[in-house]
Amino acid sequence: MEIPTQLTPAFDPAALAALRDLNPGDDSFFQDLVQIFLDDSPQRIAEIEQSLVKGDARQLMLAAHSLKGSSANFGAERLRALSEQLELLGRQDSFGDAPAQLRALKDEFTRVRAALEALLPGK
Repeated sequence: MEIPTQLTPAFDPAALAALRDLNPGDDSFFQDLVQIFLDDSPQRIAEIEQSLVKGDARQLMLAAHSLKGSSANFGAERLRALSEQLELLGRQDSFGDAPAQLRALKDEFTRVRAALEALLPGK
């Protein structure tokens, strides 16, 4: 039984603390990492979407793999898991459930983005 999305955190606070600890006392590095993730992820999602339109399993695998890794860095576990499922579909050259997975991934990214933007000054 899957836990409802609204009951799970968008990201793991311990993962964010670990990123902040990379440059203790100066949150600007952490803020830069968050901004890079927020800027890059929509591009990876667009690549996933294009790969489905083109039927390009390799592009699907690579874009989903990239998003999986960056999501893991932020402890965005559900986003990471959805990315991994899409990566596997690309690896298997199977697009069966990919459109539904992409919708779920977009919804989860919206949730993660809102939670991360709330951590940035002026947002």
